[in-house]
Amino acid sequence: MGTTGIPHQQDAPLDSSPGSLLWNLDATILLVEDDAGDAMLVEEMLTDSELDSALTWRKTLAEARAFLRTRTTPVCVLLDLHLPDVHGLDAVRQILESDSDAAIVVLTGLEDSGTGLRAVAQGAQDYLVKGRLDPEILSRAIRYALQRKEVERAAAALRSNQLIAQENARLERGLLPVPLLRDGRFHARARYEPGRVHGLLSGDFYDVVQTADGAVHAVIGDVSGHGAAEAALGVCLRVAWRTAVLCGTSQLEQIELLEEILVAERSDAHVFATMTSLSFTPDGRGARIVRAGHPGLLLRRGDEVHWVEPEGGMALGLLPGMGRWTTVDLPLVPGDGLVLFTDGLFEGRDGPDSRLGEDGLLEMARAHTRLPGRRFVDALVAGAAEGAAPYGGLADDVAVLHLGWGSELS
Repeated sequence: MGTTGIPHQQDAPLDSSPGSLLWNLDATILLVEDDAGDAMLVEEMLTDSELDSALTWRKTLAEARAFLRTRTTPVCVLLDLHLPDVHGLDAVRQILESDSDAAIVVLTGLEDSGTGLRAVAQGAQDYLVKGRLDPEILSRAIRYALQRKEVERAAAALRSNQLIAQENARLERGLLPVPLLRDGRFHARARYEPGRVHGLLSGDFYDVVQTADGAVHAVIGDVSGHGAAEAALGVCLRVAWRTAVLCGTSQLEQIELLEEILVAERSDAHVFATMTSLSFTPDGRGARIVRAGHPGLLLRRGDEVHWVEPEGGMALGLLPGMGRWTTVDLPLVPGDGLVLFTDGLFEGRDGPDSRLGEDGLLEMARAHTRLPGRRFVDALVAGAAEGAAPYGGLADDVAVLHLGWGSELS
């Protein structure tokens, strides 16, 4: 094929008119071809086709890759495999390295149909034989290639979402365990609500375990930050806590162990965790509490709700090895309920420049004193979410535990 007078354009397309028939997308056709005669043939066929889309011509793969790095709209690459700077199927690989979203139609000679099939196996969407081109075949191949690439992207996104869902389910099983209770008289009601910023489970964790002596142990904690690493660390801390409880370690030993694990497993030296640990006596007349930088808790007694904030120590991991935690005994009467939560429950906004806060949470709780455990927890979460809704919703995860002896808490 003889050469033509078409200039090799570095920056401007051969035809600058915008695409109109490619599903209303601003799609570009990039021709990578070192033969000017073949380039002229492709341009003429596109002119005679139903497509009205920009065509850009590049003579080498290096020039094509440089162009692709500047693109922000869909592109279909008409790719010759015999170029001055690359030969064969490696051209397909390099195009995909430059723009993994590019649709590729390989241009082959009459004797290279096998190469075209191998190019499709390498990631191209189609191949065309140069000697058999006509406007209809060319336009159809371009449209189909763009459509197939869109389907590939959607399928990849679906697979990614499925993997995320599977991972989130695994995190749910780790972060949101089933309470291990031996006595049906003790009631544990739990609720977890992901914050709007990340939408998936993060570093809040809790657990409830009853040991053979009849005592019921509970923990609630919050790893700083959001994301998979924090969620995994929360799972690690929860499993370590349950193991320590079942091995008979004391509450202070448990908290020291959890800090050692956090420091060893955290991905960043600034990551810390707050937590509250409870141990209910079997007779229901008291609970021993250890707090490490975590918020206080609510005590439900009859129709009254009180804010309880026992003496505590610093959060885990802030100054490793320097924590000074103490146990505090809280007297209880039969029927009392204790409500533990992470700070996401009361740190949501309830005004342009205000947050619900601890006082607001206590006031809300006192408006629902007659509700049983599950409905009480749901009312607190719903109230906090409703107040924050006009201001973007709850920004942080919310975990709530309602614990106590007695049927009236069910």
